[in-house]
Amino acid sequence: MAKILVADDSAVDRKLIGGLLEKNPRLQVEFVEDGQAALASARYAPPDLLVTDMQMPQMDGLEVVSALHAESSRVPVVLITGQGSEELAVEALSRGAASYVPKSQLAERLLETVSQVLEAARTDHRYERLNECLINNQYTYYLENDPELFSPLVDLVQQALVGAELVDETARVQIGLALEEALMNALFHGNLEISGAKWREARGELCKGLVPPEVRERREKIPYRDRLILVDIQITTEMARFVIGDEGPGFDATYIPRTLVPGGGRGLVLIHTFMDEVRFNAKGNEITMIKRSSRPTQPANLSLFPILDE
Repeated sequence: MAKILVADDSAVDRKLIGGLLEKNPRLQVEFVEDGQAALASARYAPPDLLVTDMQMPQMDGLEVVSALHAESSRVPVVLITGQGSEELAVEALSRGAASYVPKSQLAERLLETVSQVLEAARTDHRYERLNECLINNQYTYYLENDPELFSPLVDLVQQALVGAELVDETARVQIGLALEEALMNALFHGNLEISGAKWREARGELCKGLVPPEVRERREKIPYRDRLILVDIQITTEMARFVIGDEGPGFDATYIPRTLVPGGGRGLVLIHTFMDEVRFNAKGNEITMIKRSSRPTQPANLSLFPILDE
């Protein structure tokens, strides 16, 4: 059972958030009333995840994120943002927050986001000693339009990132979330051409372990059923590169939102915030994401191994 700590100075909002999270019986929810109490609780008995309101007296969500990150805490943080706090939310993501949910979309997105972050934060420690020997790791897949393939793929990448010592724990979780967002976009917006309200509904159903009807139908219908998702990943001690491509019609990538906008663009904002470099191909159906090392390393003789071509 995962322990979720909720920090909010509003009793009404604490009750709302708790009710939404407790729909998942595998979550144990505890509450504090401000950022200082959240920080103290996270230090004394770290939860598996912290959900915090952005706007609170004494210590707000941004300050909580900054303090935890400065202490190299492994507690991932999900922010709840109100209208007008979009720029602060992006700042918090850059300082180490894992994700955010607009207060107006709590019912639709909170449980999904919490589940997504918990999955990305999970690490299988059985592979730690083996991964310490990692110098270079490369994977190329052609995935069917099955979202159940995404979680094990992200987990595989997480293990490789631990072994390469490319980034710290916070950035490892963020990379996992960015990769999942790119995969989801390739599946729904790309191959299956599902967008708007149907896209948001589909993600909500997946969070509950259900396959949305729209997804089932399109996976069996030409031309959607024959499309694949290209995944090319290379991880070294210096850099990680992720290329995700779909066989859909693409889109106009001239304008890509890099700041929070009401009603959309959330996944792309996370990707741009968490990665050092993001680019699309001319058609708009392939994304390349690059993350560079955040710590000095002294790897073995890398001339023996293929290195990423920037």
